[in-house]
Amino acid sequence: MIFVKRIKKIRDIFNNIDADGIIICSPENRRYLSGFTGSNGFLIISNSELGFATDFRYVKQAEKECGNYEIFEIKSQPVDLLYEIIKKYNIKKLAYEDSFMTVSFYNKLKSKLKEIDFIPLKEAAGVIRIIKDKDELKLIGEAAKIADNAFTHILKLIKPGVPEKDIALELEYFMKKNGASKLSFDSIVASGKRSSLPHGIATDKVIENGDLVTLDFGCVYNGYCSDMTRTIVVGKADNRQKEIYNTVLKAQVEALSYIKAGVLGKDVDKAARDIISDAGYGDYFGHGLGHGVGLAVHEEPRLSINGEMVLEENMVVTDEPGIYIPDYGGVRIEDLIIVGEDKPIILSKSVKKLIEL
Repeated sequence: MIFVKRIKKIRDIFNNIDADGIIICSPENRRYLSGFTGSNGFLIISNSELGFATDFRYVKQAEKECGNYEIFEIKSQPVDLLYEIIKKYNIKKLAYEDSFMTVSFYNKLKSKLKEIDFIPLKEAAGVIRIIKDKDELKLIGEAAKIADNAFTHILKLIKPGVPEKDIALELEYFMKKNGASKLSFDSIVASGKRSSLPHGIATDKVIENGDLVTLDFGCVYNGYCSDMTRTIVVGKADNRQKEIYNTVLKAQVEALSYIKAGVLGKDVDKAARDIISDAGYGDYFGHGLGHGVGLAVHEEPRLSINGEMVLEENMVVTDEPGIYIPDYGGVRIEDLIIVGEDKPIILSKSVKKLIEL
């Protein structure tokens, strides 16, 4: 039943752009529409047919996971088989994921399918998975719970003399040991001056007393991602560290009060950005406030100065303001959130008050 609803959704999307079929290449949309968990394959969906093309390695897996699809084995060039399927399904106007398909593959496909009109999905590509159903929300919640537990665990191990890489490795081990299949992204562990790097991947740097330590991490649970950030101080925080931390926390909490159905993404971003700017740190908050999370850790909608999308109930987003001062340090605080009808549902349960270890 779940895939029947999703397939209807994609058919409505491609019919609305005057196509009569679609080819899906991206792993996230492929899984969302078919249940296939492997790493190679193409969906070809018309208004009446469902086709799945993959190579020898995944045929049996596809037969098991993609019950509603006709399975085709790729034995030579993918474009040759795709040509045959598209002809068989009588597709004349083919929608495609222009934000994912490579130029090289597009040119090969277009050269083979000379009589077919190719119609890019454009903005429609970002809305296929944007509203989460109850099963998706449950899985994202489980991924968030694993991350929360990992944060509680890692606090016991952060101390002077421990390399950032050791903290990152322990986070990965703990999350995988407790149900995660993999990381959502390479864990960010950035200490001292390196905490001013928004994407400071862990290095051999040793954590020192007095360091700000930013931990940004997440995991994948049954295909769905989590994403959270906390910043702590090793030892006692000084007045400047407290000021920066409390400014970010105030901005983060203020943005939460704006996250609900009917609000523009850019307005949520502004709520946080204004607080940071008014405190004199506007030049040190250079990224958007947040992004959507689901089968991909970065997807629509965007909470940024360019966020023109209206939030809807059961979207999942992050709220992650930060201040990053070069050659000094930085603070980011991030929660994973379900957009509610009139208030946010916060999935990240870890404490947000300043932790001094």
